Amino acid sequence: MTKAPLFTSVLIAGCVILLLNFALRASFGMFQIPIATEFNWPRAEFSLAIAIQNLAWGIGQPIFGALAERFGDRKAVILGAFTYALGLVLSSSAVTPLQMQLYEVLVGFGIAGTGFGVILAVVGRAASPENRSIALGIATAAGSAGQVVGAPLAEFLLQSYPWQTVFLIFAAIILTTLLALPFMRSPQMATRTELEESLGAVLKRAFTDPSYIMIFLGFFSCGYQLAFITAHFPAFVTEMCGPIDPNGPLAAMGISSTSALGAVAIAVIGLANIVGTITAGMLGKKYTKKYLLAGIYTARTIVAALFILLPMTPTTVLLFSLAMGSLWLATVPLTSGLVAHIYGLRYMGTLYGFVFLSHQIGGFLGVWLGGKMYDLTGDYTLVWWIGVGVGAFSAIVHLPIRERQAIAQPA
Repeated sequence: MTKAPLFTSVLIAGCVILLLNFALRASFGMFQIPIATEFNWPRAEFSLAIAIQNLAWGIGQPIFGALAERFGDRKAVILGAFTYALGLVLSSSAVTPLQMQLYEVLVGFGIAGTGFGVILAVVGRAASPENRSIALGIATAAGSAGQVVGAPLAEFLLQSYPWQTVFLIFAAIILTTLLALPFMRSPQMATRTELEESLGAVLKRAFTDPSYIMIFLGFFSCGYQLAFITAHFPAFVTEMCGPIDPNGPLAAMGISSTSALGAVAIAVIGLANIVGTITAGMLGKKYTKKYLLAGIYTARTIVAALFILLPMTPTTVLLFSLAMGSLWLATVPLTSGLVAHIYGLRYMGTLYGFVFLSHQIGGFLGVWLGGKMYDLTGDYTLVWWIGVGVGAFSAIVHLPIRERQAIAQPA
């Protein structure tokens, strides 16, 4: 019997779309200081805009998942790409906090239409059962690869152009995802029973299943931690990190300021996460996903606690970025794979979309609280410790999940 290939046109096209999506999304923290400086906004204002973007992304995820399942994956991606580009173009014209916050709703919905909920569902359906976990890991790692280039690209462009022009450049970049669409054809891999079951019946069964509720609750801390770090870590490092030795190796590589170090830290997180997500996908093929998830959240909790307890130096910033990066999106192939394993492939996009909404509610709070508490206290310490606490909660809540198939049986 011929072994099914791992790398298919669907997987490669999905990786391209996720790479561009996350390159732009992960760069928004680089605009925190330039925009606040130009308009003299409190830190909380742009933070709220990014928080709203995260919430809109979460709300849009099950919507775009359902649209993809009803009208086709490629039509959902087209709508998502144009919505993303429109949001970026309008954001470039914003001159008040309210305008920026409203336009980020469009950006958030655009991220949803070109992001995990739609793309991972396509990749999951196209992959063979033996390759599904690792394929989801590779697709997730592509998002991390985008993060590697996104923040440094924004930093580079901001040295030469005003932030408004950089947003316009990003709008053009996201539209290039449309070039990958001809390769996004995937076979229908759902079983006959899954095809016969309605979306309403599946959702009712999922939302009355304690395991689905625990998956939903557990993903909250992932969103809180990731969104907070993406939005605030560059500014955090810029303002709080110890000085860079002008004669040291970082300066020799051109990293002479803490601002540049903040951009590099986001890139290091993304680079480490390429390895972390692929490794998580491989482990998910062999081991119980809920225990792997509990282990990842435990490790995140320890790493974050150690970082905030130690003095912040360029060395601790890079070590933290490597450690957190290896755990960063490692939860995504395991969580999406867990949803697919328990509830099947037919409505994976919608079911994972609702779980991802919890992730983005956490993201909203992480970003908004970061800005709000900074304005009130002048630092991020309390918000960081909240992240440590919710991480520990997620580690615990995954343990009772029943990792077994819950496909309805035909009458």
